[in-house]
Amino acid sequence: MGRLVELKLTMSISIFLVAFIFALFLAAIMFILQFPLIFALIGTIIFILIQYLIGPAIVRASTRLHYLKPGENPWLESTVKELADKSKIPMPKLAIVPDNTPNAFVFGRTASGATLAVHEGLLTKLNKEEVKGVIGHELGHVKHKDHIVMTLLSALPLLAYLIARGTWMAARLSGPSSRRKEEGSIRAAFFLIGIISYIVYIISLLCVMKLSRLREHYADAYSAYVTASPRSLQSGLVKITYGLSLSPKPPSGARAFYIGDPALAKQEIHHIMTKKQEYDLDKDGVLDERELELAMEKEARSTWSRINTWFSTHPPTFKRVLLLREIEKEMESGRYTSDQVYTHV
Repeated sequence: MGRLVELKLTMSISIFLVAFIFALFLAAIMFILQFPLIFALIGTIIFILIQYLIGPAIVRASTRLHYLKPGENPWLESTVKELADKSKIPMPKLAIVPDNTPNAFVFGRTASGATLAVHEGLLTKLNKEEVKGVIGHELGHVKHKDHIVMTLLSALPLLAYLIARGTWMAARLSGPSSRRKEEGSIRAAFFLIGIISYIVYIISLLCVMKLSRLREHYADAYSAYVTASPRSLQSGLVKITYGLSLSPKPPSGARAFYIGDPALAKQEIHHIMTKKQEYDLDKDGVLDERELELAMEKEARSTWSRINTWFSTHPPTFKRVLLLREIEKEMESGRYTSDQVYTHV
C-alpha cells in the first residue's frame, strides 16, 4: 500500500529520537544525583510497563463505556465486521460511550485485543455514511498499530513531566541554603533537574505530537480507501469539529486517541465564530457545513493556525478535509488504485 512504509519509518524514528533524548535525560539526572544509571533505566521500564498494562483499564473506567452484546446494535456490528474483513484485521470489541459529543477512539494492548468505542453523540449527530467513514478511520489506526505505539511513546513525556513536578516541589519545600552547604547543594540539584525535566518534557511531547498528527492523516487516507467514500469522512469531520467545540466538558488527557481533539475543535470554531459575518455567505445567521469548510480552509492558512498546530495532537480539520478532497478527485478520475492509498499524505 503505497507509502505505508514511510509511516512505519517515521514511527521508528520518533521512538528512537524520544528514547535517545530520554536516555540522555536520565544520564544527566543520575550524574547530578551521583546514582547508578541502571536504577533510572529499571524505573523507566517499570513505569512504561505499568502504563501499558493498566492503560486500557484506566480508559474503560474514565469513559464509563459499555461493551455491546451480540445483536445489541446490528448495524454497527455488521458495518465494523465488513470493514474489518476488508482490512484483514481481527474484529475489534465494540463499545458505546454515554457521551453526547460526536467522537470515537480505539485502545488496547494488541491489535487482536483492540476495542473500538463510539460516543452516543456520534451515532445521533452523524448519518450512517459519515459514521462508516469514522469507523474506517479508527480501523486504520488498528491496522497501523497506532494505539499501541502511542500508548508506549506517550509514557516518556509523562514521566519527564512527573519528575519535573516532583523535583520542583522538592526544591521549593527544602530548607533555605543558608542552613547548610549540603542542603543548598541538594536544593540546587533539584532545581536543575526540574529545569532539565521540563525541557525534555516539551521536546519529547513535540515529537510525540508530530507523530500523532501524521498518523491521523494516514488513518484518514485509509478510511477513504476502505469505505471508497472520502466525502463521508469529510462531512463527518466537520460535524465532529463543530460538535466538540460546543462541549462544556474539559478535554480528556487521552485526547490523542480520539478522531477529534476537543481542545483544537474549540480553538478552530472560536476563531471562525469571531468572523462569523465574514463567513456567513448567505447571511442567514447560521454557518452551514459548506460555509464551515470554507471558513476552516481560510483559517488553516493563518499564522496562528500553523504555530498552534505544533502543540496539537491532531491536524487542523481543513487540512484533513483537503487531503480527502484530493483522494476524492483521484477516485473520480478513475486513476485511483489500492497501491496509492497514502500517496497524498
